[in-house]
Amino acid sequence: MNADSLPSDAHVMPTYGRLPVALSHGQGVWVWDTNGRRLLDGLAGIAVNTLGHNHPRLVPALQDQVAKLIHTSNYYRIPLQEQLADKLVEISGLANVFFCNSGLEANEAALKIARKFGHDRGVESPEILVFEGAFHGRSIATLSATANPKIQAGFGPLVPGFVRVKLNDIAAVEAAIAAHPNVTAIFLETIQGEGGIQPARIEFLQSLRRICDKHDLLLMLDEVQCGIGRTGKWFAHQWAGIKPDVMPLAKGLGSGVPIGAVVCGPRAANVLKAGNHGTTFGGNPLAMRAGVETLTIMQEDGLLANAEAVGATLRNGLTEGLAGVAGVVEIRGQGLMLGIELDRPCGVLLNRALDAGLLISVTADRVVRLLPPLILTHDEARQITALLVPLIKAFLAEPKP
Repeated sequence: MNADSLPSDAHVMPTYGRLPVALSHGQGVWVWDTNGRRLLDGLAGIAVNTLGHNHPRLVPALQDQVAKLIHTSNYYRIPLQEQLADKLVEISGLANVFFCNSGLEANEAALKIARKFGHDRGVESPEILVFEGAFHGRSIATLSATANPKIQAGFGPLVPGFVRVKLNDIAAVEAAIAAHPNVTAIFLETIQGEGGIQPARIEFLQSLRRICDKHDLLLMLDEVQCGIGRTGKWFAHQWAGIKPDVMPLAKGLGSGVPIGAVVCGPRAANVLKAGNHGTTFGGNPLAMRAGVETLTIMQEDGLLANAEAVGATLRNGLTEGLAGVAGVVEIRGQGLMLGIELDRPCGVLLNRALDAGLLISVTADRVVRLLPPLILTHDEARQITALLVPLIKAFLAEPKP
């Protein structure tokens, strides 16, 4: 079946600018379209398909779970939920977990925790410090915490209670806290994903931890995109040797099965009580089995070390291949979360990469984003480089529009 013979999308709400391709199946880091063409997956469903496609241990485990229980309800204990919570507490060093269905939901829960944390301390109108370039979701509250005016347009009035400052500017943080005594939490992505692969610097994260301890604030680190081994550690903030009070997770935790989680440290672990928050689907047995199997396979197969080592191969290849090319601003990121910033909007590279047999993303208008599965090999990393570098060189050789 080719793309032209697929059922019409006329009744699908037009909320996405889709590429002219439909995918039929995958194996490892490769996918095939409905015309039978093989494509190298450099995006992993936007950092979701941690274990790639058709993993030989994940798929049978999910099939087994579907035959047992897909969904019950949080009216009852769910042993797999408890097992996954134990594992997340073990690898994070935090205290407990709330499960939901997505990164947006995890971030919404974090915002509720921050507000109730403030109210419990007598703050009538709690405020949350957020950052330029941030993306936390598209619900009204997470949209308000997000910094992108393009995606906010048409959805006002936004939710009040957010104070925004520049990322990696500790003086701006201190000034904002001094000017806004109702701030009860600092909320940021450890590495901004949609904002263009912009890392919070190690010393900045360490300073935020000290400030939160000094002022009794919650440090909330959104690891929805950069967590679950993507940078070579379980969570990106672990490179700074700190622990957050609240950590939203999603994307790669279920290797494609929808899942979200909020992991809390002691300062935030008991803020939400029975009746304060909830979810129908969150923590269901199928999603929990996906999470347990994902983390187990990652540990057994050494995928943290693989992400760091293969990520270095990919970054080095891109750095060497694009060295001295006019228009390349910066190559940044960590592990298998990399961005190549160009000096002009480069959305046309999405289709050009597709034509060349590579799936990528372009974010923040000018940043080519790579988020391949964590099973990527050194040879496959070199294949990404071999496909992408010539495309970028050819694009930058064209006259600026």
